[in-house]
Amino acid sequence: MTTRPGSGRRAGRSAHQRYRADVAAYVAAGGDESVQRVITAVQSLQRKLGQWYARQLVDLDLSAGEWAVLANLATAEEGAALTPTQLAEATSVAPSSMTHRLDRMTERGLIDRAADPENRTRVLVSLTHRGWETFKAAIQEANMVESDVLGPLSRDQREELAALLELVIAGLDDAEADETS
Repeated sequence: MTTRPGSGRRAGRSAHQRYRADVAAYVAAGGDESVQRVITAVQSLQRKLGQWYARQLVDLDLSAGEWAVLANLATAEEGAALTPTQLAEATSVAPSSMTHRLDRMTERGLIDRAADPENRTRVLVSLTHRGWETFKAAIQEANMVESDVLGPLSRDQREELAALLELVIAGLDDAEADETS
């Protein structure tokens, strides 16, 4: 029986060993090595940070869905409230699921819901002071871990990495615009 490069037990290997094995498998399957190195590294980083963020949310007594609501409200235009429909679309959940989530968050004092003064049939959702403080606490904790993750890089290297990733993101926006036109 032939095995592909990188196959075998994943347990017990370091993150770097798993990364190298994954890249080797993608290259053996026909992937371009330089592309696979970048994509696999980004995915590995995302996975590891996602695991840490999940533990952090538990410590803050937040679900991932509640975090998504807090983050969307905190990063909306200054002072802007969002509708439940906007929040459902932004977090990729059904409107009925969003209603239940907002109920729990209101009970915990993280958000306020109020009738839209311009359209009384519409509800607007905004962060409370407690919601903002919870968001801030999460960001400050995350920043410590994220700084450690980027610790091996100098400030200039961080700036260069950020600029390169921003270039890739801008390219995604351009490709999306081309698809819709």
